[in-house]
Amino acid sequence: MSAPDIPADRPPTESKARTRVPAGSWISWLALALMTTSSVASLRPSPTMAVYGLACVFLYVVPAIVFLLPTSLVSAELASGWEGGVYNWVALGISKPMGFLAVWCQFAMTIFYYPSLLGYVASTLAYVINPALASSGVWTALVIMICYWSGVYISSRGTKGVAGLASGGLIIGTLIPGVLLVILGAVFLGQGNPSAAPMTADHLLPAWAGLASLVLIVNNFLSYSGMEMNAVHVSSLRNPAKEFPKAMFFAMGLVLLIFILPALAISWVVPAEQLSLTAGVMQAFDAVFAQFGWQWLTPVIGIMLVAASLGGMLTWLAGPSKGLLLISRQEGYLPPFLQRVNKHGVQQNILVTQGLVTTVIALLYAFIPDVSSTYWIFSVITTQVYLIMYLLMFVAAVRLRRKFPDHPRGYRAPMLVGLCGVGFAASLAALLIGFIPPSQFSSGNAGVYFLIVAAGALGLGLLVPYLFYKSRKPSWKQPEESSS
Repeated sequence: MSAPDIPADRPPTESKARTRVPAGSWISWLALALMTTSSVASLRPSPTMAVYGLACVFLYVVPAIVFLLPTSLVSAELASGWEGGVYNWVALGISKPMGFLAVWCQFAMTIFYYPSLLGYVASTLAYVINPALASSGVWTALVIMICYWSGVYISSRGTKGVAGLASGGLIIGTLIPGVLLVILGAVFLGQGNPSAAPMTADHLLPAWAGLASLVLIVNNFLSYSGMEMNAVHVSSLRNPAKEFPKAMFFAMGLVLLIFILPALAISWVVPAEQLSLTAGVMQAFDAVFAQFGWQWLTPVIGIMLVAASLGGMLTWLAGPSKGLLLISRQEGYLPPFLQRVNKHGVQQNILVTQGLVTTVIALLYAFIPDVSSTYWIFSVITTQVYLIMYLLMFVAAVRLRRKFPDHPRGYRAPMLVGLCGVGFAASLAALLIGFIPPSQFSSGNAGVYFLIVAAGALGLGLLVPYLFYKSRKPSWKQPEESSS
């Protein structure tokens, strides 16, 4: 896929630099840091890293340095200089077809993200109803389908205020349960109970058993993803050059605390061999509450976690697909059927088509015996597809700096080429490592695992958008006013 680059001898006319906001609309660097934290931090990946015990600190800090930091600073420069998000950045920096590939990957990752997120919801909800259901593939499949299609119905009606529900999720479903888990875990140890995972200095690094022993680090890249969306607020800061790095470093510290401390608390209470990658948070709460005779609180925590996850799903459900719709209408990348919107202006056909694929994926849970392994595979595929977008973003950032060095930017990332080099190398390494089954993945052989991940990541992330691009017709371009 190729197309002529935008001439480098003139500034881009398709996207102007962001204008400064009115004086009354400034936001503080602390507010931006908290917004970033709320959109990135979650308790969901904690069980995955709790398997490593104390080594989870190392496995969280490394991707924060080589991925979270470059992503934050590079996307800040792009967002402060060009509107239009990742499509416009890549389209101007590389080419329009590559811009379509980037925005497609942003959308396509959600096809596997929702089954993995709702798989977590299913196992968490199981602890509210019947803990034995947590390992049932049929139960997981039913919850995924019911929750997703309910979300499509709500989103298709243009319901307002969903974002507020998700924002409250940081407090309701992340901070309160996370702080409670850490406090009770510390009390659990303080009472003389031994930690389920060794907490000595010689366990700071993960045990080396070949590349497979480090594969779980791939999931942390997805945990840190999404910073390019928060960078859009950089122009709302009074002094972006000083305040944005301060906000990002503060947010990175908060995110690390939210990720690391609950993971450690889980490792104190739940032995690694008993840990489910989807239900580990509830296992930990159940075990800790049992020590204090508070098990009646387990269903309450479960409902809080489920509410936060469903709020997040509703917020993200229409976002990436909306961006794909707008670009596809402008450039004719998708057939007219997928460009149609309903009377509320919502891209219902895209959501329904995505729902059909999600339903098929959900049914796999019913036929694959090991729910944890299925959850892990979908998480890896999600990461692989999203990493393709990041690879394109880092390349585009370097090319934009060279092609338009004088284009106004509210923030200029220091050592941009170096940051992009580190981010690109880390993303590529994570993408390649994702094809190796983790040491905890015991069901099935490595060849089958590789084929499943390759088919999901490369097929969905590269083959499908290529087929759309090659099949496009001039008639696929739709006027912006069209709504049918």
